[in-house]
Amino acid sequence: MKPGLPAVQIAFWLLPIAAFFLLPGYLVLGSQILIVSLFAMSLDLLLGYAGIVSLGHAAFFGLGAYTAGLLAAHGWGEPLTGLLGAAAIAAIFGFVVSFLVVRGEDLARLMVTLGVGLLLFEAANRAAFITGGVDGLSGVTMWKVLGVFPFDLAGKTGFLYSYAVLLLIFLVLRRVVDSPFGLSLVGIRENRKRMDAIGAPVNRRLVAVFTLGATVAGVAGALLAQTTQFVGLDTLGFERSADLLIMVVVGGTGRLYGAIVGTLVFMVAQDYLSGINPVYWQFWLGLLLILIVFFARGGVLGALEALWKRR
Repeated sequence: MKPGLPAVQIAFWLLPIAAFFLLPGYLVLGSQILIVSLFAMSLDLLLGYAGIVSLGHAAFFGLGAYTAGLLAAHGWGEPLTGLLGAAAIAAIFGFVVSFLVVRGEDLARLMVTLGVGLLLFEAANRAAFITGGVDGLSGVTMWKVLGVFPFDLAGKTGFLYSYAVLLLIFLVLRRVVDSPFGLSLVGIRENRKRMDAIGAPVNRRLVAVFTLGATVAGVAGALLAQTTQFVGLDTLGFERSADLLIMVVVGGTGRLYGAIVGTLVFMVAQDYLSGINPVYWQFWLGLLLILIVFFARGGVLGALEALWKRR
């Protein structure tokens, strides 16, 4: 979605507000889509702009979820400070891991991120006395948002809360990717050796963007823990990382909006197809993904941009 289309962008961000009033029975699903969209944006920041491939991005998502969940389970259920705490923990862990990731190429990065994700998953499974293990972390009780809005079963507060956080972080990330820092990331993705040759601090830029991506993923995980008031081991699972990679590719990498669109397409298709056939729904989802790869180069947004240019 091009910056030169402000009316389209405004309409895009008004769609969730319209869904809030027109689809009150789907607010829980809607909040899940908003949260995962934020998670997908964190991966798009790495993959679409810096060219860092990751199969263990769920590690930071799960860290954020467990941080916010443990705070609430032990008596501190204030949502905003829970988000900040989750962001801080995910940022620290992402900063440490980044030094292992940025030095390698694509295959090495895949192995390192996958290994980190699996290690953290097994650590959470073993530490059942802290995390709840396979039974999940229960007893998560959240306070009112801003001391006014309680979380309700209908999902109204969770939806609006998730929407506000998503919009705020999107605006911040948009400024980041449009800045000289963001342009340098694109240069590193396209030709790392040339960026090295002109004196750009390549490793420091990659460490910074990896840490930022981990931070945003941690915030997304905290949002999930707060809105569902439960944290399961699946937040750290490999399947979550793999699904996330699919969402980003389906929507179109290197756009931020593509992460949101890809999440919407994937999760709505998953919900609809699983409702039709709970056993074989993945067949149709796989077919949909193949069609998108063959006929929508650059993802859904890439296809829409090509159509726009033709017209």
